[in-house]
Amino acid sequence: MNTLKAEKRDLSIKAKKLRREGLVTGNLFGHELETSIPLQLEKGVIDQLLKHEGKGGRVMLEVEGQTYNALIKEVDYDSLKRCVNEIDFQALVSNEKVHSTAEIHLINLEKLSAGIPQQMLHEISFKALPAALVDRVEIDAGNLKVGDTVKVKDLPIAQKEDVSLTTDLETTVVIVTEAHASAVVETEAAEKEEDKAEE
Repeated sequence: MNTLKAEKRDLSIKAKKLRREGLVTGNLFGHELETSIPLQLEKGVIDQLLKHEGKGGRVMLEVEGQTYNALIKEVDYDSLKRCVNEIDFQALVSNEKVHSTAEIHLINLEKLSAGIPQQMLHEISFKALPAALVDRVEIDAGNLKVGDTVKVKDLPIAQKEDVSLTTDLETTVVIVTEAHASAVVETEAAEKEEDKAEE
């Protein structure tokens, strides 16, 4: 598990000023904390962390000598500036269930013999004790074929007794469609465009 150093943020200094200085603002909250703790963290450290962990990932957060087992709860990413503006953490308590999310990843796509997988759902929400938290769910696309539909209830996480899913079990995660159908549509559309151009 990654260990992350953070400093308590002085709220009299505006977030924009801190960002210009290469810092990311954030908060740490949790039931056992009297109040949430405003944080500031090095931008480079956060960028490095988010290469390996995302929303739902876990870190050991060190704040002025105190270490917290924490969950990455929210990441506010500015897609235009390509940087993280804010990151929030939840301090975990070993015997308390928390709400979290896990990202869904398709693996072994190159082994899919026919068809095109369409991923309809990219993350799944659940409640679990800290020891049972997961941040990634994998679907082996190599075992899928045209016409297959994978629903939330089919995922391994749905079978775990210590995880309570909050995403509807009947939600479709992936469907596999025939490849040539979309290719024909694209070809027809391209031909129509060419006809228009010739007119």
